[in-house]
Amino acid sequence: MLYVYGALMPLRVLEEIRFWKMQEKEHTVVIRELVPTLEPQFVLLMQQWEGVFAQTEAVSGQLIEAVVRSHPPISPYLSAQIQQLLYISIRQSREFVNQLFNLMKQSQPVRSNPVIQTVVMHIIRESEYFIGVLHAASPGPFMDEYVWPREFAVKEGTPAPSPDTEEKAHIHRLSSDEELTATQEGTWSSGIRPTTPALKPVPIGGHVLPALPYAYDALEPYIDTETMKLHHDKHHKSYVDGLNYAETMLAKARESNDFALVKHWERELAFNGAGHYLHTIFWNIMKPRGGGPATGPIAAEIRKSFGSFEAFKKQFSAAADKVEGGGWAILVWSPRSHRLEILQAEKHQNLSQWDVIPLLVLDVWEHAYYLKYKNERSKYIESWWHTINWDHVNERFSAARMLRWLPY
Repeated sequence: MLYVYGALMPLRVLEEIRFWKMQEKEHTVVIRELVPTLEPQFVLLMQQWEGVFAQTEAVSGQLIEAVVRSHPPISPYLSAQIQQLLYISIRQSREFVNQLFNLMKQSQPVRSNPVIQTVVMHIIRESEYFIGVLHAASPGPFMDEYVWPREFAVKEGTPAPSPDTEEKAHIHRLSSDEELTATQEGTWSSGIRPTTPALKPVPIGGHVLPALPYAYDALEPYIDTETMKLHHDKHHKSYVDGLNYAETMLAKARESNDFALVKHWERELAFNGAGHYLHTIFWNIMKPRGGGPATGPIAAEIRKSFGSFEAFKKQFSAAADKVEGGGWAILVWSPRSHRLEILQAEKHQNLSQWDVIPLLVLDVWEHAYYLKYKNERSKYIESWWHTINWDHVNERFSAARMLRWLPY
């Protein structure tokens, strides 16, 4: 195994496997949701693959834990297990791609719908990209003669994973006739702003999932109910859990003065922390009956920084549409340049600029729009403009513009 990351290279490989198997697992759900008339044999096939990917994701997580607990250098036995999982993951994705091509040929609902075909091809390209990523970490050929261990084989009749019984977050719902005003980070009111609570820091490992500030179906028809449930209750919750765990492990590292794995836990902290904070902003910059041109002080600042609202909207939409893979488009206030900027962020923490304050964010990861908009990200972006809570954007902007650094 290549050690271009030094002793942490095996950990980096395991992180990639876990992330991509999570993505492939989600893709099996996307296909079933997009094609409600999918033939039973292909429904079963996607359920089987979902179970396989979930198991591989879990195994990669177990090996990450094993690496974290071990002391460098990694034992030959553990290294061999990681190498085995690497080859298994490659072979899984190869076979998944082959079966998706077969699905496109044999499934009548898929063959008859060009949009669905485009979505499936996109999923195929994602898995092919993953194969390339792991190939770069592989020390040699793909070992086509490798025999899959029995526990990773797709067996006929394999049941789908049991439904997640995790307790749902409490949702604060408003009646449909209430008019929503600006927020104080997730607390909504009907004309009455809440008082600011005592500013106590979040305990290490004590982050919680904020409740949605509106009902799941409040943003229909622009964002559908099922997407809101999945996006908030599952995806955002996973970032909160990951952030808490990373903070806890870094606290243990400080107590033991053992920072051998600091690079790994800092990556986990950045990825999950950015996901948690950005999603918290995301829920609040939308509201029922929102949208339209910007209003208030932010409108004047947009004209000052971009020339006009239409110019800003076109640039923001284009930036969101062109984010590679999953990521975000973000309107920020820059205390350094004393103006607004539009940024792209991939994987939350990558290709972003620091020393800025997010004001308006748009999630363009696939899970934010695929159930309703398929592969047509641009249509999702256009619809999203009807959801913006400019009151809250102004609230953030009013606080942000008080901060100004020396301009250089």
